[in-house]
Amino acid sequence: MKHSLFRLLGAVAASALLALPAGAFDTRATSAFVIDQTTGTVLLDKNADVPLPPASMSKLMTLYMAFESIRDGRLTLDEKLPVSQHAMSYGGSTMFLDTTDRVKVEDLLRGIIVLSGNDACAVIAEALSPDGTEPGFARMMTTRAQQMGMNNSTFSNSNGWPQAGHRMSMHDLAILANHLITDFPQFYPLFSEREFLFDGRAPQNKSNRNPLLGLGIGADGLKTGHTTEAGYGLVGSAKQGDRRVIFVISGLDSAIARAEESEAIVNWSFRHFVKRPLVKAGTEIAQAQVWMGAEARVGLVPLEDVSALLSVENNSAYTAEVVYQGPIPAPIQKGQQLAKLIITPQGLSPMEVPLVADRDIPRGGFIPRVTTVGQILLKRLNQGPEGAS
Repeated sequence: MKHSLFRLLGAVAASALLALPAGAFDTRATSAFVIDQTTGTVLLDKNADVPLPPASMSKLMTLYMAFESIRDGRLTLDEKLPVSQHAMSYGGSTMFLDTTDRVKVEDLLRGIIVLSGNDACAVIAEALSPDGTEPGFARMMTTRAQQMGMNNSTFSNSNGWPQAGHRMSMHDLAILANHLITDFPQFYPLFSEREFLFDGRAPQNKSNRNPLLGLGIGADGLKTGHTTEAGYGLVGSAKQGDRRVIFVISGLDSAIARAEESEAIVNWSFRHFVKRPLVKAGTEIAQAQVWMGAEARVGLVPLEDVSALLSVENNSAYTAEVVYQGPIPAPIQKGQQLAKLIITPQGLSPMEVPLVADRDIPRGGFIPRVTTVGQILLKRLNQGPEGAS
């Protein structure tokens, strides 16, 4: 059963029919995904579910699994890990590790985040792998990604080195970024570190490649990537006020284009959309019919204040409806989730808000139940044989 919120939001919904859609961002990236983390609103989706070579952006999965291992006690930040010949053999971005090193986990994490160390990823991978190999860890990565809802991700290594079958979608990378930010707030500040000079051995590789850090636009993470096959990409996040935006882009043709596109996306996300409060917690949105209850209806309310992200140009442009399967059988407990409020801003993806019962509704006594059954039988008789069937 669907109920439009004509009483509460009717004027707004009506105005939405005349509103223009929110201005879309015409990105140069071959694949992109932008989401307002605060409201869960998708702002941009361009080929976002296509599995592509993720380059070093896939290092975020290795970091997530390392953070989980530290949380679970399988690793400690002060623990020193050996460097294998395999780990040392990696080229590209490295910490310049060799087999004589034993490196603290904390330094390896910084080496991955700031220096994009391929060798550091392999050291972590071999330490956590069930068989002590990087391919074994890659299989763990794939399984864990699927458990997290990242269904377009498969891993062949720990660092994004070009290899057959190593793929991630931009949507999956955004899911992963959100998990890193929300699941491990104690580690997330590492992503905003500008420099890390490990052991003084590689001064030419000491700077974070994220071009947005230090621009004063709220950027504080996460990871760049580049290979010839993948082009230039970035998993980024920025926070301004009480809003946070996560974005992923891939397929740019230069580091300059990546920097320009990333800054433009952040500015567009914050300047062209505004979070608007819609409904206070506990406000009755609608009423649901009750089956065999002491009362015929129950109020539906949100547990928390409801806000939506709207276009600045058309900040009244949205529709809303309440959806539930009814009538709802008694007894009903206060706070029991019974329905959902679906809010659809013009030109954006819909958002769903759970609605709960505003009070207890016990089962009705003998007379209310007989009355309910009688009303249903009378309705069927009035409908005739076809309606009664």
